[in-house]
Amino acid sequence: MATYLDRILDAHRAVAARDERPFGDLYEQACALGSARGFRSSLADVDPEVDGIAVISEVKRRSPSKGDLFAGLDPATVAQQYSAGGASCLSVLTDEEFFGGSVSDLQAARNACSLPVLRKDFTVAERDVLDARIMGADCVLLIAAALERNELAQFHSLAVDVGLDVLVEVHDERELETALEIGATLVGVNQRDLVTFNVDHERALRMGSVMPSEVVAVAESGVRNRADALALTDAGYQAVLVGETLVTSGDPEQAVADLRGRR
Repeated sequence: MATYLDRILDAHRAVAARDERPFGDLYEQACALGSARGFRSSLADVDPEVDGIAVISEVKRRSPSKGDLFAGLDPATVAQQYSAGGASCLSVLTDEEFFGGSVSDLQAARNACSLPVLRKDFTVAERDVLDARIMGADCVLLIAAALERNELAQFHSLAVDVGLDVLVEVHDERELETALEIGATLVGVNQRDLVTFNVDHERALRMGSVMPSEVVAVAESGVRNRADALALTDAGYQAVLVGETLVTSGDPEQAVADLRGRR
């Protein structure tokens, strides 16, 4: 029986296999753009012990496991609310079929504020990396569980080459080792199992103890409240990536402020 991850990756790889756009043209277009906003540096500049943990606030309309979360959100308005609440960066879903996102969501959110933006999607091809840069993203997501080691290394190198920061997502120590081997300096530990979509709140706490000090460590998924944020700060994380808790809060600005301890 196909898992959520199987279905999502099959769909994205099918689209990538049909993409005949000249790579060279896309590469030139990506390289011709101005400097990206510093995604990693925006997180590294926050001292969790002084300022409260950095928050990457996510624009997320729906999920495959829970359905609609905030299907009718306005990405520009939500981005402004996140910024006002003290978010350090944005994450925007661009997958349409499974998450209800779009490229226009990313562009509207980025244009509405000054925060750096992560393209949150399933990157399966080099053209996906270039598309992220061209659409205006400042950072691209590479999921270790979804890629072969050579793909992870190739996509990471290309992203850095065209001026993107790279968030490499891992789930265990083996994937972390691979991420570090290919030169990742921004690593996210996803507490959500991408096969079952269940959340393991102990995963990030365990992984925090083996994260090198030179890496900006991000805890992803399942962050529910200030208590979770404090526990992750104590575990060594510099940032949390939060979607569902914020978009379902009814007050995204205050929800971000609460996570950072700003009442």
